[in-house]
Amino acid sequence: MKKIILSMVAILAFGFANAQETRFGVKGGLNLTNFTGGYDTKSLVGFHVGGFAEIKVMDKFFIQPELLYSAQGAKFDSPFGDYDAKLNYLNIPVLAKYYVTKEFSVEAGPQIGFLLSAKTDGEDAKDGYKSTDIGFNLGAGYNFTENLSVGIRYTIGLSGLADRGDYEDLDDYYDSAKNSVLALSLGYKF
Repeated sequence: MKKIILSMVAILAFGFANAQETRFGVKGGLNLTNFTGGYDTKSLVGFHVGGFAEIKVMDKFFIQPELLYSAQGAKFDSPFGDYDAKLNYLNIPVLAKYYVTKEFSVEAGPQIGFLLSAKTDGEDAKDGYKSTDIGFNLGAGYNFTENLSVGIRYTIGLSGLADRGDYEDLDDYYDSAKNSVLALSLGYKF
């Protein structure tokens, strides 16, 4: 945790050192979330909210670290009844962002998420899930003005959600439940 906090401080310090080349902003929007793997689940609607920095590296190339609260999860259909698994994360994506035109951008990059809470059918279930989640993001954005933008992003989970030991083989890893998030967001840069 100390390494992550120090890394975020270093990124912000770099941003302040290049203040004329860095813009800060806030964003929020809807999540359409699910679990991938060997489970029969349905999508759950959640939300995300947080802040970001857009740090210019070259003419059209930027690095965009973010700090987001994200409500995720899935709906389960089982013979014993239907229930929801609701997971709340503090996600830290770090994206490489390229402006194809002045308005349109594409982005990709890794993300680490820290589990804040987990509830299954309203009951605390945090002990059944890993405390961290690793994912990879792919997305695109459109700037309506210099300050107002919209974005769409897909996050594929790379680490299993269940708090258990190592996976026995590759098939066991592929069948394990992982986060899957489609996010639509509205952003405002200062």
